[in-house]
Amino acid sequence: MSVATERATVSPPLQEDVPAEPSRFSLKHPKSRIAWIHPAVWLPLIAMLAVLGGLWQWGAASMPYLLPPLQAIGDSLGGNLGYYLGNALITLGEATAGLAIGFVAAFVIAVLISELPLARRAIMPIAVVLNVTPLVAIAPALVVAFGFGPLPKLIITALICFFPILINTAVGLRSVPQQVMQVYKTMDASRLEMLVHLRIPNALPYIFAALRIVFPLSIIGAVVAELSASGSTGGLGTVISVASSMNQLAVVYSAIFVLAVMGVLLLGVITLIERRALHWHESSTD
Repeated sequence: MSVATERATVSPPLQEDVPAEPSRFSLKHPKSRIAWIHPAVWLPLIAMLAVLGGLWQWGAASMPYLLPPLQAIGDSLGGNLGYYLGNALITLGEATAGLAIGFVAAFVIAVLISELPLARRAIMPIAVVLNVTPLVAIAPALVVAFGFGPLPKLIITALICFFPILINTAVGLRSVPQQVMQVYKTMDASRLEMLVHLRIPNALPYIFAALRIVFPLSIIGAVVAELSASGSTGGLGTVISVASSMNQLAVVYSAIFVLAVMGVLLLGVITLIERRALHWHESSTD
């Protein structure tokens, strides 16, 4: 038998049928984009909200001096929605501006202490003392020093956001594997090149982890600042302070509800940005 005939008689190996991956819009896909329509996803949350709502109504009936009925909160929100949204924008502006100031300061100092051990030994003890200092106690002093304008609020918000960003960024900048550092050093990379191309990309997951904490925390900082600045003329913190002095519980809890929604929205925004920015990182596969 010739070689050609022998080759012709050999049949190709059978290929097993590989099942196609389900569509991202199919419930069978592990990351389905419409998985939220499955009752197992939303039903537990709805049940928990119903339980909490029932407990709230029971508490409002038993202790009307402490909790207003949900209907009163809804009426307050629906009848004065523009009032709450206007003050929410003031608080949001103070929160984002203070967060931006705190982020820039924390990032610069984190780079400094990651590159210079002497700076780390000089700055970190002061940062720790600042972190454990109750900012509510120094808020009135800031108001006396800088007046009732936006500056005291920005300072307090920036201080509240400063320490988590500083610690996470510093840890991320210093957690580069030594083997990778050695590779860059063998290529004669400068410290600036290693910072830009190695340390900062390595620190991004740590930075976003800090931002997921401080984005909602910035709202708390702005409200604390508004509550401390008794002469403030805007913001949800001022709304809560004035309504509390007039025993308007529905207004107080309406403002608290708006603050909670703002915090959830900010957390959702930073989570979405993190997934887009860190699509290459293993944390984005969750």
